[in-house]
Amino acid sequence: MLKTGIGQLRVLGFLEGLSYIILLFIAVPFKYLLDEPILVKIVGQIHGLLFVAFVIFTLILAKEKKWDFKAITGPVLLSSIIPFGTFYVDRKILTPLID
Repeated sequence: MLKTGIGQLRVLGFLEGLSYIILLFIAVPFKYLLDEPILVKIVGQIHGLLFVAFVIFTLILAKEKKWDFKAITGPVLLSSIIPFGTFYVDRKILTPLID
């Protein structure tokens, strides 16, 4: 899976999506319900790095593969800001593109 650009993007998308879910559904409630902000600081930084990497890697791969923005690049980028979005895009858009 890690041998192709799409495979690498799929793994990065999984990690980015997982970090987003952990941030939203575990770290943020800890911060506001238990007054414990440390998880948001840690998970937030990890998620931020994964998010930026996902966006940059998507743009690089889109240029390399000449993806149509409306059909592929846009939905892939949009998926990174919607909870569980990267998992959906992986299954519906990226998996069929595997070389």
